[in-house]
Amino acid sequence: MKRYSVIGNPIDHSLSPKLHNYWLKKNNIDANYTKIKLEKSEIKNFIQEIKIQKIIGCNVTVPFKKTVIPYLDKLSPESEQTQSVNTIISHDGLLVGHNTDIVGFQKAIQNTNYSFENKKILILGAGGVVPSIILALNKMNVLKITISNRTKEKAENLKNQFSNIDILEWGMTTNYDVIINATSLGLKNETINLDYLNIAKNKLFYDVIYNPSETNFLKEGKKSGNQIENGKLMFIYQAFEAFKLWHGIEPIIDKETLKLLNND
Repeated sequence: MKRYSVIGNPIDHSLSPKLHNYWLKKNNIDANYTKIKLEKSEIKNFIQEIKIQKIIGCNVTVPFKKTVIPYLDKLSPESEQTQSVNTIISHDGLLVGHNTDIVGFQKAIQNTNYSFENKKILILGAGGVVPSIILALNKMNVLKITISNRTKEKAENLKNQFSNIDILEWGMTTNYDVIINATSLGLKNETINLDYLNIAKNKLFYDVIYNPSETNFLKEGKKSGNQIENGKLMFIYQAFEAFKLWHGIEPIIDKETLKLLNND
């Protein structure tokens, strides 16, 4: 039986095994997918397991999307551009890092019925998934992208990578059309310190977190009269692309798939 996995820290919240094992069974593939919590010091040895094919493929979540890069042989153009990897595959004896977060985010946004064209976007966070979101937003012809991060230096590093973004002090808000939480704040019901009352209504609050399905960030956004969306569809679509890379099959996304993830 072939082995696949997702690595991260924390990892308990991940529904990747539930989704991938469901698709594996549906497509009669003799394989198993698990989640593994690692420390940074364990990454090199884990990647070696993929190199010798003890593990066939791997997804990468926070905080290791950049950490894994030095141990790979090659990056896809998207991973190269974002310096972010969320899917690893062995191809012709080489370990290749891919980024399926970009298309995952794009497809998820297409399902929100909220046009991002000429909109002002505020992204909270500067971690592994943010470069992917910025790249996707640039393709959507947004008007302006602003980053706010607890550690300002990380936001400034992103500006070196994407010169078109602005930086805002953490905790501040001005007039934005869309606010995206790309931090891990919310996984354990933490509250993000924003002045929600001064944010006008009818904006979009988007959280890349999908479990829990409604973080405090989204609850506050809804309370303020705004549209809210969690990261479930982004999660599903990035998983869809990873599954296709590994198995050469496009898994079906239907009501049953959504219902499967709604149970958590």
